[in-house]
Amino acid sequence: MLNISTRENEWNAVLGTAERNADVWATIGIHPHEADAHPEMDTAKLVERAQHPKVVGIGETGLDYYYDHSDREQQKRSFRAHIAAARETGLPLIVHTRDAEDDTIEILTDEMGKGPYKGVIHCFTASGGFADKAMALGLYISISGIVTFKNAKDLQETAARLPKDRLLIETDSPFLAPVPHRGRTCEPAYVADTARFLAALRGEDVAELQNYTSRNFTVLFDKVSVNEAMA
Repeated sequence: MLNISTRENEWNAVLGTAERNADVWATIGIHPHEADAHPEMDTAKLVERAQHPKVVGIGETGLDYYYDHSDREQQKRSFRAHIAAARETGLPLIVHTRDAEDDTIEILTDEMGKGPYKGVIHCFTASGGFADKAMALGLYISISGIVTFKNAKDLQETAARLPKDRLLIETDSPFLAPVPHRGRTCEPAYVADTARFLAALRGEDVAELQNYTSRNFTVLFDKVSVNEAMA
């Protein structure tokens, strides 16, 4: 299980949970909502904390223009610092984007030109065109319980056609519980409901979807595989 952080004062708690549980892993990062509260956050600090053996990713980072809780330019600076940290460490970037498709893909593309990095668009709700551009950069697309909502037709159309080798699933716990749990606090176990819905949507067997999404996770978050092999 991957436990994501969104601000610096969560890092110790997230790492503590990972240290106490062999099958829990952590990421370190600053959510775009929190960018204004972390003006001093830079690549060096992210890289330093990423040396912890249970840290397997950088983020959650990105751009959120829907709420605009942080200045957009500060969001962009923070986003680029995280990308640089992902590039330097070789760890995957966990990207949040909401109502910011153009700027997100522009930054991702520009930064890829400075040197390769890997990552995932998490809790994907953007357009199909954005998905295509992100995958062209080598990024993965992660689908949450939102895909089970009856009004998520555009997302369902995109999720149905995503290539198997680019697809991940997640819960985004404690938010966005899938049907039939919608309205409750989301929990990691509910990923099974999203998997069943997504498999039916794609005309696949649930076991098949489980196998290739699990494989994709270990390919992307390869520090998990390395650490497990050493355990």
